[in-house]
Formats: sequence, structure tokens, C-alpha cells
Amino acid sequence: MSEKLISRRSVLQSLAAGSLLIGCRSTGDESIEKVDDGAKGAKGAKKPAKDLDPDIFLRIAPDGLVTIVTHRSEMGTGIRTALPTVVADELGADWSRVEIEQGIGDARFGSQNTDGSRSVRRFFDRMREAGATARTMLERAAAAEWGVDASECSTSGHAVVHEKTKRRLDFKDVVAAAAELPVPKKEELLMRPASEYKYIGKDVPLTDLDEILTGKAVYGLDLRKEGMLYAVVARSPVLGAPVKSFDAAAAKAVAGVVDVVEIPAFQGVHNFQALGGVAVLASSTWAALEGRKALEAEWGESPNSVYDSKRFEKTLADATHKKGKKARSVGDAEAALAAAPKESIVEADYYVPHLAHAPMEPPCALAQIDGNRCEIWAPTQNPQAAQTSVAQALKMRPEDVIVNVSLLGGGFGRKSKPDYVVEAALLAKQTGKPVHVTWTREDDIRFDYFHTVAAMHIEASVDDKGLPSAWLQRSAFPTLMSTFVAGAKNGGGLEMGMGFTDLPYDVPNLLVENCAADAHVRIGWLRAVAHIYHAFAISSFPDELAHRVGRDPLEHLLELLGKDRHLGLNGLDYPNHKESLEKYPFDVGRLRKVTERAAELADWKSKSGKLPKGRGVGIASHRCFLSYVANVVEVEVDQSGILRIPHIHVVIDPGQIIHPDMVRHQMEGGAMFAASHALMGEITASGGSIDQSNFHDFEIAKIDEAPQKVSVEIMESNLPPAGVGEVGVPAIAPAICNAIFAATGKRIRRLPISKHDLSWS
Repeated sequence: MSEKLISRRSVLQSLAAGSLLIGCRSTGDESIEKVDDGAKGAKGAKKPAKDLDPDIFLRIAPDGLVTIVTHRSEMGTGIRTALPTVVADELGADWSRVEIEQGIGDARFGSQNTDGSRSVRRFFDRMREAGATARTMLERAAAAEWGVDASECSTSGHAVVHEKTKRRLDFKDVVAAAAELPVPKKEELLMRPASEYKYIGKDVPLTDLDEILTGKAVYGLDLRKEGMLYAVVARSPVLGAPVKSFDAAAAKAVAGVVDVVEIPAFQGVHNFQALGGVAVLASSTWAALEGRKALEAEWGESPNSVYDSKRFEKTLADATHKKGKKARSVGDAEAALAAAPKESIVEADYYVPHLAHAPMEPPCALAQIDGNRCEIWAPTQNPQAAQTSVAQALKMRPEDVIVNVSLLGGGFGRKSKPDYVVEAALLAKQTGKPVHVTWTREDDIRFDYFHTVAAMHIEASVDDKGLPSAWLQRSAFPTLMSTFVAGAKNGGGLEMGMGFTDLPYDVPNLLVENCAADAHVRIGWLRAVAHIYHAFAISSFPDELAHRVGRDPLEHLLELLGKDRHLGLNGLDYPNHKESLEKYPFDVGRLRKVTERAAELADWKSKSGKLPKGRGVGIASHRCFLSYVANVVEVEVDQSGILRIPHIHVVIDPGQIIHPDMVRHQMEGGAMFAASHALMGEITASGGSIDQSNFHDFEIAKIDEAPQKVSVEIMESNLPPAGVGEVGVPAIAPAICNAIFAATGKRIRRLPISKHDLSWS
């Protein structure tokens, strides 16, 4: 790891030992004292210059260098740049004199789990507070030197400015005096108006860009420690099956293999435990891989050996045609449907398969044990979960586990589940040496925390305009709670509140239910989580209703959304990503606006229903992680069924944004990610084992299959910042399938699209 990271670790280790910072504000606002071990010395000795470090996220050195600590994980979202720019803007710093430092796993930072599209929405205000705290102290110190009121001072360009007299003091000239001042309380801070922002809302160059482009950036697979062993693990192809036998001698006979170690199987719910298996440790990854081949491990039976995803698909579909657990009810949908004329009833069933995360960099971690302490280096989205999981596995105190965070070569939610980190720690303890665990692509796909499979059923009674008087929808899927809670079979409020209970349509009678389902593989969240399958259903069904009565899908969708209003979600379990409806109301008007704007940019009026057969446009809009997004997709399908996607139009309203270019990149990447899964993404299981193993059978869209162009527009807003990283995914699949229907007349209700014959004549 870099010297900066080691330096930060050393600082925090010294904090744990009792050498604390003056008035350092953590995310919880607690203040802690410093034992001034540098204040005493020979009589007359000069005290060393002190940093100004009033906040855990920020310090200013005597030479004026500003160091901003980023506590979130960088995996291509630009968060290592975005959050520090908020601090720098509020501070009034010169970005060229700012250094970014990666924080280790430490609860004092608050949440470090970099998923759920919450980094900006949860820490935008907190980062402003950090910058404002240091700025206030600098202004007060300069004001005292000039003999003026601090309210007359401000900061700009790395200096404190007194506008009336045009005097300036560089940060370095006032740091020492500021460091002696008390840390202001939160209520004393005055935040800058948006009109003074120099970095927020601007495209600041990414912190790591040069290193990434020149190959100097350090990712998890690059981690090295002197004397370390390289390890790969043989795991049971069926979840929960124990190892029956393996040939350790044959593995050790492979050149370079040093040891063979059995890792105990997980107990109870798997949570973030190591799966268990047989590890081969060697002097190189290649030797370890060859040794693993020689193991010829055999595995026992597991209750999950019965899992066959094809049969399970029917089980889920059947479940959605029976009464489920009520999640939301408005009016009396059951009575309204029972009383409706039979010819007015429309029904549809939708299905989304398991998906794998498959980030470019598969899971990997480096661990070292030194006495009663364990040090980890890993590409993790959740260093605190890694810290606690390793501590539990090694029976250590969490504070004795140091987790250093490298750059991540992609994550998509997989790397917030640190089972691979636990593997490295267990092997380091058993061997007494540093151990680097590497998962191959095959390991990554076969032993993932899979995005769940899901079936959805929707039925409605509609009038001659295709507008429903009653609407019933059910979903059935193995819940991700099965990873943490024994016997969990129903989707929780977290999953149901992602695009299902918060249905935005103006329907007088609505019933939302969830049906129980068993989990036979590890279930985990993947980029956009339950929005993926819920948006597919609720954005496909309106298109079906519109075409059934010969209406334009856009016109129908806008009328279905109804009047601009805040959706009533009070009393529902987890309808709003744990954010208050006062701060983040479900504003149907914002959803309408992105829908109308996407249609306008795509020239919907001149294309919808007017293109020749084989060409079509489809629209879908969705609220996801508190942001609003709409997609218009243009498709071309030749008579043999070959599909092309010439253009995807994306409009997003995420509230206040920090880095516009990264928002555009996330929308472009989300469109590619979602289109790839919609076109060909599917994980299946036979006899409990995953059928796919690499990109030849878990395919991603190649250059001639991927969308050719993605146009993104960001709607301006000064409302609170919402999610971005996951928002570009959910509305893509239904928009593509709606466009395919417009082009060919073929309705796709089951993904992936590649399983369907799209040919036409």
C-alpha cells in the first residue's frame, strides 16, 4: 500500500493507544482530548508546529497542505474525488494544494459501506460541516491578528480574506494560531451559499485518473507483502455440502505448492462467513491453481442439492397466482377485481433470472497476523464489515483488526460482502505468514452472492382507455434476508419498497403482496437490487395496457401517473431507503418531468407508432434510490431476429449533484450494465450447482451487441442529493422490451431477451 495509507493507519493506531487529536470531531460529533506528548522537553525548546485537525475528515499542515480523508471505497464512481471536493469548497481551499487520503475501516467515520447509492446523500452535509469547521477556525484566527470581527472574513483560493481592507493570509500563515482555538460547535457554523461553489457541480479531474491511466494505481490483485503465500480455495459446488475427501499429497507434489489447509465450513446462516473448503497455498498463484487441480476434492450432500432453477421458476410463478403476504393496500382491489367484467381483466406474468456480479476484478484480499493483531489489505466496499467479520472468525477484538482499502476494480455490491477477506485472515492465522487469496473468474461466478431470481404477477381491471380501476401485483423471490436470518422466506420491506410497494400510478384500488420462497444459493444485493425485477414488471405492464387499447404508450403512462403529488407512503415498511418523506418525498411530478423530457429528447412524437416494422421505441421511468430517471430506447430488429440498440436516451433528476461528469458516466455505465443483463444475463442451477463458469456462458454484451449510443441529460436541481450509482439500471430492461414490442409485436415478459425468437416477416 502507499505510504499515505500506512501513515494514516499509523495515526489512527496511535489514536487507539491514547495519543488523541485536540477536539477532533468524528461523525458522531464527539470530542476527544489529546495527550500532548510533544509539549514537554528541554527548557526553551521550540514546540513542533501543529496541524489544524478539528475534524476526523480533515487536517491542514503547517505548510498549508490540506489533507482530506475519504472513508468511502473507490470503484469507478469517483467518490474519492466527489466528497473531498465538498470539503474543499466549503473550506475555500485551492484544489491543487489538496491531498486525498484513504481512510481505514473505523466506526468513527460513520457508515463506510459504499453501496446503496448513499455516499453523497448521507455525507454531503457532513463533508460541508468538516470544511466549515476548519474555515471558521481559520477566519477567527486571521480576524484576531487583524483586529477585526470574524464575520467580516471569508476564505478563497487557500487564503483568509478581509474584503474591506483587501488583506489576505495564506492558510499556512494562520494554521498555527487556528490550531490553538476551540473547535466551534455545529450550530456556530455558517455554510457557503451555492453561488460561491467552485468545485461542487463542476467537473473536477478525478483524483486517481493519472495513476489508473498509466497503470500505477494499486488494486486488490496488485497487493504484495514480503514473504507472502498465494492461495486459491476449492469450494463445494453446492451450497452447504461438506468436503468428503481430497488428495493433499498430490497437491503438495506440484512445484511451488507450500501447504494445503482445510477451511471449516460456515455454520448457521452464511452471513459474511467463509464458505469453507480446501485452500492450496503456494509461491505463486499459478502454482496454487495447479495444486488445486491436483486435489481432486469430493463433496458430500446438501439439502440444496435439489435446486434446479428451471423447476424453481415454475414454483415461483405458481406462488404468485395464490394469495401472498400483504405489503400495501389502497381501497379494495380484490372486491373491485371480482366485480369487474371479465373482458376488462388484463393479466401478465414476468420473470427475471439470477444474475452474477462479475466485476472486472474478482474478489481478493491480503492478510497478515502479527501477534494479537490482524492487518488486512483488500478491495472492499465495506471495511467495517470486513473488520467485524474477521474479528469474529479469528476471535479477536474488532479494534485489533486493521482494514486498509485499495482501489476496487468494480464491485456492484459483491465487495460489500467480505467472505473473501475472512478466507485470507483464516489462512494467515493457520500458516503464520501473509496470505493473498485470489478468486478466479470461475470462482467468482460459481460462488457469488447471487442477485435473486424473481417472478411477478400483475392483473388489473381497465376501462376503454386502458386505465385501471383495480390493480393487484404479487412478487415471489428468495429474499436477501436469507443470507442473515435463518428461515427467512418473504421479501422484507427493504426489497418490497424498491419499486413495488411504492407504485407511483394513480390507481383507486391497489393490492401489493409478496409470496414466500426458499433460498438455495447465497442471495445478495446487486446494483439496483430489487428495483431490477420490480421495475421490469411495473414498467412493462402499462405498455401492455396502452397497446391493448391502441393508445400511445407515453400518453397512457403520463395519464396513469396522474396528478403531480407526493405519494402517500406513511406506515409502509422501508418505503424510502430509510430517508424521511419530509426530506425526500416521492414526488410524482418529478417522475413525470423526466418522463416528458426523455420523450422530447428522443423525438418520441415523430417515432412512436410511425417507424417501419423492425424499428421501434420504448419508454420506461422509475424512482430509484430517491432519484428519478426515464429512458427512451430505440431498437432495430432485422427479419432474422438480430437485435440492435442504436440509441438510449436517459434523463435523470438526482437533486443536488457534485460532479456532473461522473453522473453522466454512471448513467452510461448503468445503461450498458442493464442492457447486457437484459439481453443475455442469466445464472441457472442444476442439482444445486451453478451451470455457468465464465464469460463464455455468463455473457456480457460485446461491442456489436451493446447500445451504440447513450445520451444523458441531468435536470438541474437544488433539492437534497439522492442516489446515482444504481439509478441508471432499472428502467433499461423494460424500455428495451417495450421497444421490441413496438418493432416486432412480440412481447417479452421473461428475461433474458436472448432466449426469445425475435424474427418477423
